[in-house]
Amino acid sequence: MAGRKWSILVAFFIFLIVLEAAIVHGQGNTKGNYSANGKDQGNGKDQGNGKDIGNQGGKDQGNQGNGKDQGNQGNGKDQGNQDNGKDQDYQGNGKGIGNGKDNGNGKDQGNGKNNGNGKGQGNGKDKGKEKEKKPYHGYDESSDYEELTPQSGYERGLCRANSSCHFKTLRCPNECPERKPKKNKKQKACFLDCSSKCESTCKVRKANCDGYGSLCYDPRFVGGDGVIFYFHGAKGGNFAIVSDDEFQINAHFIGTRPQGRTRDYTWVQALAVMFDTHTLDIAAKRVSQWDDNVDSLLVKWNGKAINIPSDGDAEWRVNVDDREVVVERTDDANSVRVTVSGLLEMDIRVRPIGEKENKAHNYQLPADDSFAHLETQFRFKNLSDSVEGVLGQTYRPGYVSPVKRGVAMPMMGGEDKYHTMSLYSTSCNLCKFKRPSAVASSKGLIAQY
Repeated sequence: MAGRKWSILVAFFIFLIVLEAAIVHGQGNTKGNYSANGKDQGNGKDQGNGKDIGNQGGKDQGNQGNGKDQGNQGNGKDQGNQDNGKDQDYQGNGKGIGNGKDNGNGKDQGNGKNNGNGKGQGNGKDKGKEKEKKPYHGYDESSDYEELTPQSGYERGLCRANSSCHFKTLRCPNECPERKPKKNKKQKACFLDCSSKCESTCKVRKANCDGYGSLCYDPRFVGGDGVIFYFHGAKGGNFAIVSDDEFQINAHFIGTRPQGRTRDYTWVQALAVMFDTHTLDIAAKRVSQWDDNVDSLLVKWNGKAINIPSDGDAEWRVNVDDREVVVERTDDANSVRVTVSGLLEMDIRVRPIGEKENKAHNYQLPADDSFAHLETQFRFKNLSDSVEGVLGQTYRPGYVSPVKRGVAMPMMGGEDKYHTMSLYSTSCNLCKFKRPSAVASSKGLIAQY
């Protein structure tokens, strides 16, 4: 009798073992039977509750633990090596989740660094996709739109920017139906802004010498703070106008010193925009007798002169290092708009010192030189809070202008702080911009204007 009881107990114990084995076998899948250790994969907290991991894979991923879909996670070879289950609920980057290589080796899956950023794993539909990448560093959302067919003569654009204006169609106003009007001199142009402003406006495509960020005359600045000041510099000198982390703009001054005067009269004759390993030059040619119909503008890209077409779109463009550089004519001659995506926009015009102006200011200019120079207005995209330069410093938060107000010519000093050895030098006492190690060839950049 006692032997029979022992037989029954042994049989019951064997039955319990078989039953437990069947349960364990059911918690895994037929391919990846190492997937559920009872702590992490099937405990209903991390893997199977549909909150942490279940949301990551939509329909299939949320069934992890039912023995049907778990094998899709790591092909049954590497899934069971997922360490101790402490890092399992950080599964979230959507990069290596189903390749069977990175998903269970205990290095990529459980380090809590690469596997837990939750970028593309938790939308329930896009299990293996990463979150949409951030725009490249030269991106400008205001101009991110697709050109549509004009409607009744008015140009339109479908906004693609990731802003409140996304997928909205903007139409040019009645006052300026075109983005690039043929008669730039007299007509305003349409500007479509797909940023959070989400608007279409009319703008003059010429430098406004009384607007913020302007540099005109001999030379007179209007700072980012709206304060007007003069900076004389020196004849033949070069000065950092803006110097920031990502770019620098230098100016070359021409000038003259009449008899009896202790300082030079100066004008900006050339600008060099330096960013990454590239240099864009915009300069006024030396002209003896000025003619409005003759183009006196010189543009160089990395030391080589480029031609700006006067027909069609009347523009030159290049894409480099995730940035687009565009130089477009805004008049038949002597006027352009320069854009370096993500950094700046400049409206530039070449103009001479006229006879009346010469007499009024007693410049005493020689008869064989019209002293052609640049009038420029700058618009900057992403200046840092510590930006430097004659003009750049006026854009710093909390900047207080040191110039004396209420006088005829409020002077800004700083020649010693912003003087550079050449038009292409990025070194000055307060300059911030540093050229990368692989700088573009300096051939053609040596000659001064």
